[in-house]
Amino acid sequence: MKTAWMVLLYLFIFGLSLYFYSTQLNGPTADLHQRLLPVEIKTIKAGMSEDELQKIVEDAKQGGDTLSIAGMQHSQGGQTVYPDGIMIDMKPYNQIIEVNEEKKTVMVQSGATWANIQEAINPYGLSLKVSQSQNIFTIGGSLSVNAHGLDIRNGSLADTVVSMRLMNADGEILQLSPQENTELFYAALGGYGLFGIILDVTLQLTDDELYETDTARMTYSDYPSYFKQHVQKNPDAKMHLARISIAPESFMKDMYAITYKTASDQGQLSAYQELKTENLVAVPKFFLGLSRINEAGKDSFWNAQKTYTKQIDGNLVSRNNVMRSDSEFMEYDNSRKTEILQEYFVPVDQFEDYIPEMKAVLEAHPDFNLLNVTIRYVEQNEKAVLSYAKEDMFSLVLLVNQGTDAESIEKTQQVVREMIDVTLAHNGSYYLPYFGYPTKAQMQAAYPKTEEFFELKDRLDPEHRFMNLFYEEYRP
Repeated sequence: MKTAWMVLLYLFIFGLSLYFYSTQLNGPTADLHQRLLPVEIKTIKAGMSEDELQKIVEDAKQGGDTLSIAGMQHSQGGQTVYPDGIMIDMKPYNQIIEVNEEKKTVMVQSGATWANIQEAINPYGLSLKVSQSQNIFTIGGSLSVNAHGLDIRNGSLADTVVSMRLMNADGEILQLSPQENTELFYAALGGYGLFGIILDVTLQLTDDELYETDTARMTYSDYPSYFKQHVQKNPDAKMHLARISIAPESFMKDMYAITYKTASDQGQLSAYQELKTENLVAVPKFFLGLSRINEAGKDSFWNAQKTYTKQIDGNLVSRNNVMRSDSEFMEYDNSRKTEILQEYFVPVDQFEDYIPEMKAVLEAHPDFNLLNVTIRYVEQNEKAVLSYAKEDMFSLVLLVNQGTDAESIEKTQQVVREMIDVTLAHNGSYYLPYFGYPTKAQMQAAYPKTEEFFELKDRLDPEHRFMNLFYEEYRP
């Protein structure tokens, strides 16, 4: 039996797979990223029904107002806000419409969270195919960033969408799917709310399963071959993540991997199907706090993680619980600092050469406070207009602590742009929902259909009813 602190440490390091840090709205100012991006907006409106949302759109059209769309407001690059615009809060529009046990589908309004869906489908023995690593995000938000998760067999979230309904700038409701209004379907998935309001979505589900946890340790140079042989080619391997050390003693060298494999005895599944909750956060906060402070803290945390991987090896867990992680322990409140994410995608076969070059960039900037690097696998998928996986990729999610003053922002921007240049040189790309440090040229290099995306926006919404700062920053 694991000790209490090991259990808490598990919740912490699993939860670092992906997290968009919380933001707050204060009256007419939307502070999109903890003092990095305060924006004056006109007002916030919410709709609990289709008719109410339609009225918001029609009133905005008559009044000449711009609209931005927000769920949990975690996107860091201005995707949910526009100056002097009306922000539509989608969280109240959150009903689970139908769970179809026979077809293994769920129909849900876009303001519902992944946690809401899990609670609805778990009693049927069903599970999501793909979701974000934390379950606090809204479905509409995740679709708008074309999220991916820990599952290595089901591609991106877009691949699990059977159909969805979208309200356009005229208040008209359109049915979208891979077969119907296809162009708009693949623009809205990863479209950052620029094409209309995603109303409801039908998702393809799969069966809940019992997994056995398999852990391994290695160096970065051994990881690609380990992944290909022991994970990718193993049909029992269903979910996977890895981490590379940010501790000075083993910086960007040592790694560990966690793979969730189909357990041989599925008859035990019922004993593990109760959805877990994460109520205790003190120990995870403590370990993250150590990493923020100094190099000794980073070393201590990495050593604890290595011990932890031994403790969980062979543990059993349901699929739904692997995909269920809260984020309360990640909350960070500092008047002078904040934390950002970056995510870079690099082809699997480029990983071994890529890591030393990334390491060189980071070592050239010793004040760059990197707290964590989580690695996941993303299968090639170029269906969405703004697709990030041009081939089979490893994604590296970086958690960074930085100051909020102008000098700190400028320093972080320099490092981020250097890291993106290295990534692009290895035929990689980067994820768009984060703070707007990348240049326009970098976006166009990472996303060859950038111009097509914005031209679609301008054609389908010529009056620019739906707008955000991302559009203003990166429109060619």
